[in-house]
Amino acid sequence: MLEGLINSIDPYILQILVNIGIAVILALGLNVITGMTGQLALGHAAFMSIGAFSGALLSLKTGVPFSINLLLSGTVTAAAAAVIGWPILRLTGDYLAICTLAFAEIVKVCLLNLEITNKALGLSVPPPRSPLPMPLTVLICVCLAIVASAFIANSRFGRALTAIRDDEIAAESMGINCARYKVQSFAISAFMAGVGGSLYAHFLGYINPSDFGFHKSVDMLCMVVLGGLGSIPGALLGAALLSAAPEFLRFMAQYRMLVYGALLVSLMVFRPNGLLGGVDSAAMLLRKLGLRRRCALPPREGS
Repeated sequence: MLEGLINSIDPYILQILVNIGIAVILALGLNVITGMTGQLALGHAAFMSIGAFSGALLSLKTGVPFSINLLLSGTVTAAAAAVIGWPILRLTGDYLAICTLAFAEIVKVCLLNLEITNKALGLSVPPPRSPLPMPLTVLICVCLAIVASAFIANSRFGRALTAIRDDEIAAESMGINCARYKVQSFAISAFMAGVGGSLYAHFLGYINPSDFGFHKSVDMLCMVVLGGLGSIPGALLGAALLSAAPEFLRFMAQYRMLVYGALLVSLMVFRPNGLLGGVDSAAMLLRKLGLRRRCALPPREGS
């Protein structure tokens, strides 16, 4: 029935919806490290590119089922984030933002010069080996990402991330291993970015390292900030608005980016906390599922 409904949708609208779904997964991933943990990361596009090229190479070289492809792409990306996150997440503020930005540029330059990624020519990605159509696969991944984000936000782990975001020194004094929690949240964020990157690669059928530059990272950060830092519905709304806005403003031709920027500035002036900032979406969702909120903070390390 779902496949029939998907086939009945106009292909252009369907393409926009799939792009929105992929953007939602990427925004939810960035929301874990930036919204929940309070660490400003400007290199999220680097993890998206790692996931995209990992997924493309897995399809080209191994031909594994698409579900395994997504898991492996996310795992490879999370491992890369854990390796790079351990040294750089000891920094804070502008220094962390600059390091993540530099890492994104390093990844981009490496992809542009590696033989396995076909250098600047990019890769043509074969269709995914999956019995499900791509829109339905993206929908399932979006639902899983939303539920996972809600569970993270409502768990002891999520409460520890919130404590780190609010006051890292106080969290450390309460026995929270801030360095470890930040690396773990960075890896979770990168896992979602890797899955989103693999979906992006297989949906478009072609990827190029130049597609994952600084502007892509800024777009994802704008989605999270526009919706409201730390808000799961905010990440959904921000991703939907900023993914669809360029399409709906096409009739303005060269002026559409001017209107796009003006709308962002206006929203930040009148809603500085984001459109849905402060909404306790995790508790709301878990109440719907019949689950209770856990204790606020994890136990002390070693207790």
